Amino acid sequence: MTDRLSIALAQINPAAGNLAANASRLRSARAEAAARGADLVVCPAAAVSGAPLLDLAALPAFLDAVQATVQALAEDTADGGPALLVGAPWRGELGIHNAALLLDGGKIATVRFQAATDLGEIGAPEEDRFDSGPMPGPMNVRGVRIGLLVGGDLATGEVAETLAESGAEMLVAMLAGPFGPGGADERVQAAVARVVECGLPLAAVNLVGGQEERVFDGGSFALAPGGRLVAQAPLFAEHLLLTRWERGEDGGWDSFEAETIAPAEGVEALYGALVLGLHDIVTKSAAPGVVVGLTGGLDSALVAAIAVDALGPERVLAVRAPLPGGPTAELADSLNDAAEIVELLGCRLDNVALAPVLKATDSLLAPAFAGREPAVAADRLHARLRAATLAALAERMGALLLSTVDRTDRLLGLAPEETGCAYAVLADVPKTVVLELARWRNANQPAGSRGPAGLVVPERVLARRMKAEAPAGLPSAEALDDLLSGLLDGGLPPADLVARGHAAGMVATVWRLVVQAEADRRRAPPGPRVSRRTVAQLRRFPIAGGFTDLR
Repeated sequence: MTDRLSIALAQINPAAGNLAANASRLRSARAEAAARGADLVVCPAAAVSGAPLLDLAALPAFLDAVQATVQALAEDTADGGPALLVGAPWRGELGIHNAALLLDGGKIATVRFQAATDLGEIGAPEEDRFDSGPMPGPMNVRGVRIGLLVGGDLATGEVAETLAESGAEMLVAMLAGPFGPGGADERVQAAVARVVECGLPLAAVNLVGGQEERVFDGGSFALAPGGRLVAQAPLFAEHLLLTRWERGEDGGWDSFEAETIAPAEGVEALYGALVLGLHDIVTKSAAPGVVVGLTGGLDSALVAAIAVDALGPERVLAVRAPLPGGPTAELADSLNDAAEIVELLGCRLDNVALAPVLKATDSLLAPAFAGREPAVAADRLHARLRAATLAALAERMGALLLSTVDRTDRLLGLAPEETGCAYAVLADVPKTVVLELARWRNANQPAGSRGPAGLVVPERVLARRMKAEAPAGLPSAEALDDLLSGLLDGGLPPADLVARGHAAGMVATVWRLVVQAEADRRRAPPGPRVSRRTVAQLRRFPIAGGFTDLR
């Protein structure tokens, strides 16, 4: 019986479906852990496959490839180095499972399946619905009985209690928990609850990285008996967190104080999630960079700043392609602001003259618009032509075109220019929060930033946003965001929204706009989901649905 155990928590960033690259990451993490004296390397759920897998998890050829990859990793452990715990989708008698596999001595020593059925989002992305497995017992790792919590198992006390009653000496949680405000703290609090209930210490490793619309935030940690935090890894970065455990005279396990990095919170954490999500969507798709259409407005300025922080200025092309019309002075101010933004960020600036294209299109469609009021249709067409021009430029370079539309405008259907975009950085960021993020970035340089320190969004741009008038017939940004949150996230009835200070007529108008914009939202590019679980999943309504009257 051993009295000491060193556990390395390998917080890694896999790519969904890229088994060879993920296996290479796992081998590197194990080699580093071996050099630091680890007995066991624990990797997150889905470390072999990446997540979310969506329907890929049910493809037989993919599951065969996963099995072959895990077998090859198992053979590596014949070298006498540390044991390796990895997560992967795995076929069992009851279906396809979210599995943890112990690789040791050159073989797959033990397989455990997630037992919980109510996943929440503490330990697994809700898109990946695996079949639940049987209640597990502990596994023997180098003479220590370890109870495994896989994915959603952390959220429920039933699995941990079963493991404790079966003789587990400590708990290990393998998670793939996505980012949301307060989500990292929720994971820790769920783990504390398991420790207090069972009287066992717990080490938890969480996935990190952006994939699809998900951003996994890391923040792996370890808790000693009683729930004392003894180790914590940073958010939004790969990290190997080494924890050392020792058996006490009473037979229980405790840990020496280890590395503890306080997690980012609030606006800082949200900015970090946006940066990581954008960085990974570009690098995992092997794109050379991104194209951002700069208007001189706040949304495009913030997207450009996030892109430079994520990728570096050399991989960001800003394009000025102003639409004609409006006061000459305002157009000149916007062009000057765009130039200043580029100068602050240090990225390249190109200019595209759209006037000839728009003039030719207007001339072509003039007969169709004859005798009608064409202004609204023409404005939306011009916005789409601008986006199509930027998309063609991005495609020519092999780069990704970024949408600069925020969540508020997307929900209301005020984003026709998203045509042809590949990624919408602010898709889940309300208009009021865009302003908070820009102010925070001007005062701070985020960890791991590839962009400049100091001011990145001119104060004049911030001031113009604060003075900007709401679109005709709509309230201020603050009122709009509160109304949309109540309608879509809280599911509040009209009477409750009126009680919060919103006019009944405005509630009806906003609801009608949301319903009518459903088709546009379905065509919109993906973006990182960074709000609470109940907020992040944008509501889906029937296209051309008739229920537009909330009364």
